[in-house]
Amino acid sequence: MSPWKNLLGAAWLTLACTAQAATSGAEMRVEQILQSDPQYQDAWQEVLEDEERLPDWVINLDGMGQPMEAQESEGEQYLVGRLCEAYDCFHQRLFVAFSWDKQQAYALLVQLPQGLPADRAPAEHDRQRWLGEPDEDMRKLLLEQLASEPDWY
Repeated sequence: MSPWKNLLGAAWLTLACTAQAATSGAEMRVEQILQSDPQYQDAWQEVLEDEERLPDWVINLDGMGQPMEAQESEGEQYLVGRLCEAYDCFHQRLFVAFSWDKQQAYALLVQLPQGLPADRAPAEHDRQRWLGEPDEDMRKLLLEQLASEPDWY
């Protein structure tokens, strides 16, 4: 095989891997995920199926998000990220995890009362709501995301 064919093959493989990374969630933001693939929509709809009285921004995953990251729980890969209600990130936060195969989703909705004094620890006054029936390991993963917030103590 000629060196040019080897070089062309290597370039093609690099391009294919880059495209796969781009479609697998690299730099995907929480508020973009439902539009990126119908399988994510289906997984999120399953989470919402038995839920009542959720804010619209949670139902639609519409707010201010951050890039999602690959995380592992019990040997399974998940795409994990944070979303908050637009202009109220301190009081309204949602931590989501989608399985790598896009079949399952889980979330932790964290709400703080309005008017919480600055000298009060948010962790002592929050209301947490689990969505999607996460097991203990998934709960731990989502709680770790919450604990890593710079304004959470």
